Amino acid sequence: MSQPLIAVTSGEPAGIGPELCLRLAELSAGARPVLLADRALLKQRAAALGLHVTLRDYQPGEPPQTGALDVLHVPLIRPALAGRLDPANGPYVLALLDRALAGCETGEFAAMVTAPVHKGVINDAGVAFTGHTEYLAERTATPRVVMMLAGETEHSERGPLRVALATTHLPLKDVPAAITPSALEETLRILHADLRHKYGLAEPRILVAGLNPHAGEGGYLGREEIDIIAPLLERLRGEGMRVSGPHPADTMFTPPVLAGGDAVLAMYHDQGLTALKYATFGHGINVTLGLPIIRTSVDHGTALELAGSGRADPGSLFAAFTEAARMAARKAV
Repeated sequence: MSQPLIAVTSGEPAGIGPELCLRLAELSAGARPVLLADRALLKQRAAALGLHVTLRDYQPGEPPQTGALDVLHVPLIRPALAGRLDPANGPYVLALLDRALAGCETGEFAAMVTAPVHKGVINDAGVAFTGHTEYLAERTATPRVVMMLAGETEHSERGPLRVALATTHLPLKDVPAAITPSALEETLRILHADLRHKYGLAEPRILVAGLNPHAGEGGYLGREEIDIIAPLLERLRGEGMRVSGPHPADTMFTPPVLAGGDAVLAMYHDQGLTALKYATFGHGINVTLGLPIIRTSVDHGTALELAGSGRADPGSLFAAFTEAARMAARKAV
């Protein structure tokens, strides 16, 4: 049986993405990576780090070559130096994403895995960009997607920690207005559906955080829990959905509470991801739920200070690739 092809975008060329992608030669995960990158950049980074990796040009339909990584060449705008951002290469980074997405939409690739990008330098290139999640949603005309990070923890005998977000890259002052009944309901339905279809959980249990300290303290510290979150959860429970909360966020990430759920829905970025990254950093992954394709990613940034040093940990990319392979296999059944 042939292995599914998974597109791996190498991300910001000045960051650690290219060298992490080269390390995929060490991984066996039941799927075949196709690296989207500038071929010369990969060769230069491999030579500089002493990585003995065989790179061959990707040709659709060709059988795999033992010990080789397939490279789908996308040319840089200007030569890239490790650790030095260049806005001229902003369009190159987006071209990687566009090519991987196109391949996923046609069935050429079973999934896409993304190495980190630098949001600031893409904006400096004149392109408004808030992140992979929002970009892929726009390119696929998906009205709403859900960002979820996941990873193994010391309590992984109960399964991985999964944290989804009701809002993503918003200033904190804008979060309360974004927590509307309709938006929160749509997020919960996407999370519930993909936990079933992409993770194989027949009746997923979702723990929902409150927005305010102590989940509003009965209205004394905010009324979003009373006016929005609790009534919605009660209605969804009436439909048979296993949702609990709103839970105070400061205690929701304790082992006894987490034992009662398969995933957490946090109201805003740092409320959920601070705990997730503390528990899983270096091996956590990012998954975009609600897209018509499978997309996973690392849970870290470009780490410019490590680029070209050989000290970057490939654990998150390995985990993201392995999870994408599992999802692709599940979808194929």
